[in-house]
Amino acid sequence: MPISPQEFDLIRSFVHEHSGILINAGKEYLVENRLTTLMVQNGCDNFIQLHQKLLADTGPLRTKVLDAMTTNETLWFRDDSFFAALSGGVVPYLLKKAQRQTTVRVWSAAASTGQEAYSVAMLVEDGIRRLGLPAALLAKFSILATDISPSAIFIATSGRYSQLAISRGMRQEFLDRYFDKQGMAFEIKPEIKKLVTFKQFNLKDDFTQHGTFDFVLCRNVLIYFSDELKKEIYGKIHRGLAPDGLMAIGASESPRGYTTSFEQVMVGGAALFCPAGALPKVQPHLS
Repeated sequence: MPISPQEFDLIRSFVHEHSGILINAGKEYLVENRLTTLMVQNGCDNFIQLHQKLLADTGPLRTKVLDAMTTNETLWFRDDSFFAALSGGVVPYLLKKAQRQTTVRVWSAAASTGQEAYSVAMLVEDGIRRLGLPAALLAKFSILATDISPSAIFIATSGRYSQLAISRGMRQEFLDRYFDKQGMAFEIKPEIKKLVTFKQFNLKDDFTQHGTFDFVLCRNVLIYFSDELKKEIYGKIHRGLAPDGLMAIGASESPRGYTTSFEQVMVGGAALFCPAGALPKVQPHLS
């Protein structure tokens, strides 16, 4: 039975309240496709009944619904121009920081199934190799990767990917260097895997528990949020960014109109953002 307008409004309001994600009008098919099985499994005849159960549930059912509605596909090295800038500019900048700091902290704030965080980890190791720096610098890097989806975090933590997942953007050179073949799957090598810690986290929640970061990636996720929540999240990222830290967002995204706390810095062909007033400290390292 197709979802009714009333049912659609109830479900999308619930998802927005608990995850911050806006499901736009016209996406009824998305709710139907992702939640019909859960509806039937929970003994509901329609989405009204599913919504009633959600209101009474604070545990497994709520988690499963949000998981189903927020899981998105991802790629290795998503956006070639961005990762070229990362390899050629940001990674050398972070490696310079690693030579004078005890720890360099990176946050992948919408990590999905881990491809972005592991891509960054591989590029750091590759940068150390290319620049002839001491291998011990790798141990100074700590990458936190968070996502609201528990199933995505489960996959990411395992570090095991199918041939289909690997085929979506993985470079052959990096596949050979950083993965072990395990039957029909590919597993991230331990020296890369141990750099990344995965946690389930809702971007609506308090960021202070995570501490301060030198580089924050929050790419292609804020487009799903309301303007009010975008403004809030940009503020929280700014407060959690080191004075000479960098923020990366999607190519079509900008903090302009939401905050004046960031300045744009071009790295190769990619636009990144640093705290306002930090540009003199940051730009020379990235030129």
